[in-house]
Amino acid sequence: MLEDPRAKRTAIAAGIGALVAIPLPFIGPILGAIVGGGIGYFTADKKG
Repeated sequence: MLEDPRAKRTAIAAGIGALVAIPLPFIGPILGAIVGGGIGYFTADKKG
């Protein structure tokens, strides 16, 4: 699955989003992972 560049970028961005959102109590790591994954997916889509 991670051989696909889009999946790889999405997974990395989701992990970063979860880590960044941990100290923010109103966001949390789950929502941070969702937002980060979405950003990673759509930026990978633009880069092809």
